[in-house]
Amino acid sequence: MQTLDITVLVVYIALVVGVGVWFAKRSHTSEGFMKAGGRLPSWVVGLSLFGTFLSSNTFIGVPGKAYAGNWNAFVFSLSIPIAVLIAVRFFVKFYRNSGEISAYEHLEKRFGLWARIYAVVCYLLTQVSRSATIMLGVAIGLQQVTGWSLPTIILVSGILVTAYTLIGGIEAVIWTDAIQSVVLAVGALLVIGILIFKHPEGASAAFSIAKDADKFSLGSWSVTDFASSTAWVVLIFGLFINLTNFGIDQNYIQRYHAAESEAAAKRSLWIGAILYVPASLMFFIIGSLLFSFYQTSPEEIAAIQEMAGDRKFEDSILPHFMANHLPPGVGGLILAALAAAAMSTIDTSLNSSATITLRDLWGRLIRGGKDVGEVESMKVLRWSTIFWGILGTGTALFLTNDAANILDIWWKLSGIFAGGMLGLFLLGLIVKRAGNPAAVTGVVVGLIVIFWLSSADREWMPDHLKSMLHGNLTIVIGTLSIFLVGLLVSRFQKAS
Repeated sequence: MQTLDITVLVVYIALVVGVGVWFAKRSHTSEGFMKAGGRLPSWVVGLSLFGTFLSSNTFIGVPGKAYAGNWNAFVFSLSIPIAVLIAVRFFVKFYRNSGEISAYEHLEKRFGLWARIYAVVCYLLTQVSRSATIMLGVAIGLQQVTGWSLPTIILVSGILVTAYTLIGGIEAVIWTDAIQSVVLAVGALLVIGILIFKHPEGASAAFSIAKDADKFSLGSWSVTDFASSTAWVVLIFGLFINLTNFGIDQNYIQRYHAAESEAAAKRSLWIGAILYVPASLMFFIIGSLLFSFYQTSPEEIAAIQEMAGDRKFEDSILPHFMANHLPPGVGGLILAALAAAAMSTIDTSLNSSATITLRDLWGRLIRGGKDVGEVESMKVLRWSTIFWGILGTGTALFLTNDAANILDIWWKLSGIFAGGMLGLFLLGLIVKRAGNPAAVTGVVVGLIVIFWLSSADREWMPDHLKSMLHGNLTIVIGTLSIFLVGLLVSRFQKAS
């Protein structure tokens, strides 16, 4: 890194921490810390949602996927507008009318305390996994440029993002996410421009080489193949994941409440979705152009593979380009964009996890549903932010031993943990006659199915029992199992 790069990066980090300090005065109360008094305009919340989508899993994992394969994973992005359409029609109004800051309080009213705690545990496991994979992604990127070790970068980034989330609450999170989304988009555009005009064989070759290698393909469109990552499999997976995000993810529910009105909350969802689809496309373009660029430099590919070690080297492709082919200053801006991608998601996870800890664990289990005083609430919020920051950082350190592509790691973990939440939520929302027996039976069957599907690659699983379905379908089959079994039991009870 040159002096100008370091200066740009340091100034950016100082700006982000400064925003957290600026909003500290508004986060002295628990309501301010959790939902910013419900006063934020839709464009800020929308940019925040956009920034949350664009994590380092997008910044590092997506170009790596496009470099090694094609644009198959882009179909995930195409599912987002469909999910937003459903969320705007049903979910936003439901949560705004409930007035509950916790996404899971209504599950207790619907099915009992066990349902609330079950969903909370699934959510917290999802957020720990999310924070960990994102920290790992930013560490892979920064390692190529700084030469620091992965554990060192993970520890530093974990401390920084925990600190400003702790200081500023949800308002600092949303405003910094909005700033970071702009930085990230500008960084991606700069990378695309440099890849095109710096290609050793000219701008036209940048696209023609990738096109000849089928790098712009969305993959197979077979409607009968559920064992491979076809376009339909990714589309269905994306729809279920995003329905989980918009329907029962605390990150999004808090933003519904932070918006100044129901209409503003709905607009913010559309803003985030409309911005994300073309932005994610930029990162697929980057991956394809990186393939084209490095096909002319096989000696550099060998160097990247050596540095990557046991990890899949494609995750190191974009970081290597940043470290070796960007002009001074631009490298620092791209690093700032990478840091933005990580921080804009981790801060959201930490704030929402702290909110859930206060409302669903401390307030409901420890205090038995009684009102928790303001001083005690702030202590719980701040100490739990630190706790979840430490746990996410520790999990990221553990994942440094996993050689898989970080986007694949995240998709697998989110499919497992989120698969048991959406089905229960939809059962309670749609099937009005479903009671506790239906919900319990559905969840038990669903968890067994999820365990079976997620164990297909384990050596101890007999071959004749292994699932032939692609791993991305875990959340789909798990959700449908819970919902359909619950529906069947509720009808049987009515008939009897």
